[in-house]
Amino acid sequence: MPIQSNILNLSDVTLVDPRTLALAMQHMVDTGRGLAMLRGISEAELREVDGALWDAMGDNPAERVAALVRFRCLIKVFSSRRLRELLMRTGYNLIDPAVQVAARMRLNADLGFNLLEFERALVEQLGKRDFESALAA
Repeated sequence: MPIQSNILNLSDVTLVDPRTLALAMQHMVDTGRGLAMLRGISEAELREVDGALWDAMGDNPAERVAALVRFRCLIKVFSSRRLRELLMRTGYNLIDPAVQVAARMRLNADLGFNLLEFERALVEQLGKRDFESALAA
């Protein structure tokens, strides 16, 4: 019987389902703190998000921890001037693509997301959405 390890490798944080990461962001929006990407997040707010993820995910602590680390780094990457300006220009339409990128991009918990790679992937996601919405029209 294989033994499952619950050790989180902080040099390469596990990928998560984008819906799991979206739960964390949705909790912030639902509680009136949707601007966390602009203003940052406190430890108390992170504990609240952890509680919301615990309620939603139950007995999957490895994915919950990975989602929390990714959520923290998602908020942190928006402290850069370039991504803040992109968020200000795009508004809430940027949240879902940012969550998609943060869930699937390689992440070092000590260093965070690579800013340039994150921005490129985010702009690419936004371009795909614009293209898809133009096709639907």
